[in-house]
Amino acid sequence: MQRIASAVIVLWGWRRFLVALVAGAFSALAFAPFDLFPVLWLTIPVFVWLLDGAESRAGAPRWRQLFPAAVVGFAFGLGFFVAGLWWVGTALLVDPGFAWALPLAVLALPALLALFWAFGAALARLFWTEGWPRLFAFAFAMASAEWLRGHLFTGFPWNAVGYALTPFPVMMQSASLVGLWGLTLVAFFIFAAPVLLIEGGRGARLALAAALVLFAAHLGFGWWRLSSAGVDAMVPGVALRIVQPSIPQDERWAEASAGTIMSRYIGLSLNGAPSLSGATHLIWPESAFPFLLTDHPEALTAIADLLPKGTTLITGAARAERVIGGDGGPLVYNSIYVIDDVGEIRAAYDKVHLVPFGEYLPFGRILRALGLRQLIAVPQGFTAGESRRSLTAPDAPPFAPLICYEAIFPGSVVAPGPRPAWMLNVTNDAWYGDTPGPYQHFDQARLRAVEEGLPLVRAANSGISAIVDPYGRVVAELPLDRIGVLDGPLPASLAPTPYSRWGDLIFLALLLVSAVLTVTAKFTEFNRSL
Repeated sequence: MQRIASAVIVLWGWRRFLVALVAGAFSALAFAPFDLFPVLWLTIPVFVWLLDGAESRAGAPRWRQLFPAAVVGFAFGLGFFVAGLWWVGTALLVDPGFAWALPLAVLALPALLALFWAFGAALARLFWTEGWPRLFAFAFAMASAEWLRGHLFTGFPWNAVGYALTPFPVMMQSASLVGLWGLTLVAFFIFAAPVLLIEGGRGARLALAAALVLFAAHLGFGWWRLSSAGVDAMVPGVALRIVQPSIPQDERWAEASAGTIMSRYIGLSLNGAPSLSGATHLIWPESAFPFLLTDHPEALTAIADLLPKGTTLITGAARAERVIGGDGGPLVYNSIYVIDDVGEIRAAYDKVHLVPFGEYLPFGRILRALGLRQLIAVPQGFTAGESRRSLTAPDAPPFAPLICYEAIFPGSVVAPGPRPAWMLNVTNDAWYGDTPGPYQHFDQARLRAVEEGLPLVRAANSGISAIVDPYGRVVAELPLDRIGVLDGPLPASLAPTPYSRWGDLIFLALLLVSAVLTVTAKFTEFNRSL
């Protein structure tokens, strides 16, 4: 191991860039659908050793001294994000008119995200010291970079490193305490710890022991929390039926397919029976209709005919709002409707966190003038809803509606105010086919259940549809690309978790502790050099 470390540290130029790129790419195996998280005990130490060797020539300006570290972080991040997010490009192949943008999705997006890792690596190198204290600098800097990635420019926390510590329910439970960002901070420290195996001294041994204790505590807490969970409680009087139609993406927005699509939804909802029975709440996925439901009263009539007395439909749908006195067309929202058994829309929620370039164009006027448009064929793109809020459906407790990737933002899935009793995520991952994307999306939504202590009900056009309890355990599931229905109960919620009460305050406190340790170690090293 010492020989490998020495060989990595002395790498220079394109060889250092290439090793960082390859190590970053292999790191993507730690996430769904592979979940090979032990690979990070091999790749993250390589990252640390590359930073050990990322020194500038003597006498260079201070900012130039950080440049080699930034290059290492960028290369590692580029490999990580290309290998982990290549599937985003498949969405551009649904419409041949977007094929030209494939390199932007597969290479440019990862390169932009890798800039955060370049920043993290440069920040770590700024406080770099000899020996074990550099691990605190590394964890502090990289966790800060990941937090920024999840928040700046609307945020994109996809495959944050903390998810590597959550492949199974027993490994998810710590999220109820510290959330995804706390797990990310801990993950960088734990997975970097093998570098200490070749370093002597009492401090290195204590730091290695601390990493082992943290990982053991992570597992132990998960085992304790699940073993003390008791018998699963269900909400009485609620029987769910989730429809997974698996409609091809190129048909979902074709009005010519409207009749066929509506017939498929109704047929699947009946599940081979002459009438809908046994379900109190029927759930259809995101943007279920290739038309505005309110412009088609015959569709609402068909829904009323489908639903027996006392049964409610909760469905994704596009919603239009005419602007009085406006010169343009109506505002269109990506929404969730609650529809009762007489076909009346009882409540609606409009998606707040839209997907850039997918649902709307940033700098829309400029880009449209250049002939560009968003991926979903709505003339002016979707309009963002005003705020998150809970919805109510007859004979069910209030729920937090989450449309598509709104479910990947920790701490933002539940609106302020009275706490809902469950979360509903309607989505459409048919854009991405049988790639890692839908599996990663499901895993990330699932972790929100653990963080908030709320069950998750998920209706996905092509899968993965599921009912997940507040411990992250799957109660019932329909796999990817399966056409069918999923019947099941609604799990009861838990008392508010520490994370649901305090959000990222615990993470920020841990980050502050790591920052203090980092600065203290750097100051001590500086004093010794005098």
